[in-house]
Amino acid sequence: MAYKQIVYIKAKNILQKRRADALNSQQARHSAVLLKCPEIAKIEREMSSYGAEVVKAVAMGADAQEYIAKLSEKSLKAQKLRRETLKKAGFPDDYLEVKYTCPICRDTGSHDGYYCDCYRKLIKQTAKEQLNIAPLLEKSTFEKFDLRYYPDITDGVLGVSQKEHMTEVFEFCREYAKDFSRSSEGLVLLGKTGLGKTHLSLAIANVVIDKGYNVYYNTVQNVMNILEKEHFGKSKTDESIEEDLFESDLLILDDLGSEFSTQFTISQIYNIFNTRIINSLPTIISTNLSLNEIDEKYTQRTASRIVGNTTLIQFCGKDVRQLKKS
Repeated sequence: MAYKQIVYIKAKNILQKRRADALNSQQARHSAVLLKCPEIAKIEREMSSYGAEVVKAVAMGADAQEYIAKLSEKSLKAQKLRRETLKKAGFPDDYLEVKYTCPICRDTGSHDGYYCDCYRKLIKQTAKEQLNIAPLLEKSTFEKFDLRYYPDITDGVLGVSQKEHMTEVFEFCREYAKDFSRSSEGLVLLGKTGLGKTHLSLAIANVVIDKGYNVYYNTVQNVMNILEKEHFGKSKTDESIEEDLFESDLLILDDLGSEFSTQFTISQIYNIFNTRIINSLPTIISTNLSLNEIDEKYTQRTASRIVGNTTLIQFCGKDVRQLKKS
């Protein structure tokens, strides 16, 4: 599954606006120049006539090449004269050039029959913005994950230093993102608040989106609120998040256990995980709950589907957010 169609539409609309703005800006500058240097109009008419003559010259056969060379020489002289005239009037010599955002494709999105790099970059950017957490994604990268906040002291449960363990967690998540595919395993990120679970899950999302996959991220509480409104007819929108939940290449659900627990929420959580397991699609969950608390909060059937079909990753250390504040 590639990016959603709306991503390509929005990216193309941005390109079209960039091109239109560049052309409109050039026309405004051109009008200002003609008011101050009306002689520019005569030079440009000559340049235009040379171009028309080149088209006609194609039918001249063997004599065309020499004639076109002469026209090209005249055109270059006219262009030089226009630049000199602009400079004398106090304008930069490239003042009448169209200032495209991307001079390679001229804001069309394609070059030499291929998608331009600017269009590919814009698609990835738009895909991230579709998650409505673009600022958070920008902050949550692997490069910005700071292992210095994890002390080099032995963790009583894990039996290794917290820094050593969290370094292994970091490397595992980075390799997971690097090798991601639709058949990748699901992950459950376990640990108390502020240990970096959300940061690393979003760091994975950043890389996966850049690889061309469709990612949906949200908190479990938000998802349950949306589903409840849709289910009980409280939502006025015609858009449903079921496609995102069931069909996205990667689903990231943050803060499992923070939602108000009801029979409806438990059944919906089971349905989400069960459907994605059946469709062999990976899900990343972060939670402050322990495995015992997951088993107590949800039915054994739900807990079994969540835990039994994912790789469990335990986070350790002290609340990094509090450490940064101090």
